Amino acid sequence: MYEVFEHTADLGLRVRAATKEELFAEAGRGLMAMIVANLDAVSPVQSRTLEIRGGDLSLLLFDWLNELLYAFEADKLLLSRFDVRLEGDTLRAVCWGEEMDPQRHVMEHEVKAITYHQLRVEETEGGWLAEVIVDI
Repeated sequence: MYEVFEHTADLGLRVRAATKEELFAEAGRGLMAMIVANLDAVSPVQSRTLEIRGGDLSLLLFDWLNELLYAFEADKLLLSRFDVRLEGDTLRAVCWGEEMDPQRHVMEHEVKAITYHQLRVEETEGGWLAEVIVDI
């Protein structure tokens, strides 16, 4: 589950999930929902495989979201489905989506960057929690 919250001139993303893998997948969906208002209209017709190495889970989340944002900025690729695997300090993911179609996709915000401000990933009693602020 993800939720978007206002943060000065930025937007915050708070994600809760039972596992780390679900946390990263939901963070991906949350970021894409900031970009496209009708995320459910994004069809999983093409895939992209990503592999990211990092130590700290917070930094890995930062790098993960940056890769997803880059896929949109460079290729106009909107991603809506994520199969994330975490092994040691490596994230491997297969992401599905499609190129942005202005006729079908309603753009929400122009996300300029993922920030380190208040970035956190932590295990809680009920599972995992992540928070990240994005510059819009």
